[in-house]
Amino acid sequence: MESISNHRLVSQQKFKAVFLRSATAVLALLFFYTAISKLLDMEEFGKQLANQNIPDWSVLPLMWLIPYGELVITFLLIFERTRWMGLYGSVFFMLLFTGYIGLVLLNVFDRIPCNCAGIAKSMSFSTHFFFNLFFLIISILAVRLHTSKMQ
Repeated sequence: MESISNHRLVSQQKFKAVFLRSATAVLALLFFYTAISKLLDMEEFGKQLANQNIPDWSVLPLMWLIPYGELVITFLLIFERTRWMGLYGSVFFMLLFTGYIGLVLLNVFDRIPCNCAGIAKSMSFSTHFFFNLFFLIISILAVRLHTSKMQ
């Protein structure tokens, strides 16, 4: 009986390790792709930001902070010593992005901006919301697994 219990524990630990590695890799790829796509066409990204429901003064700083923040998160996720910071950064960014789209869907703003940024060009706001929500949940689960692994 103890052997079965030990086997189950080992299987759970392996699953958690594989999930954490996979989640980290997928998040790193997502943030890298979105950062590079913005940096390769900064002019278009700036226009997309200017069309959002944000103050005009924030467009230029966000035009640089978002893609470089995504790159920083990517590199933090890659290295074991900094992975926890990358995972928390991932939760933070995904929470902001998901929250903003949620506010758009709730008609909080005067107008609905175009849904024309990066990976979401072909997605409706609803689809983009659930896409982001999926990665937010993955990020939160990865933080929890990483935290429990460190204890």
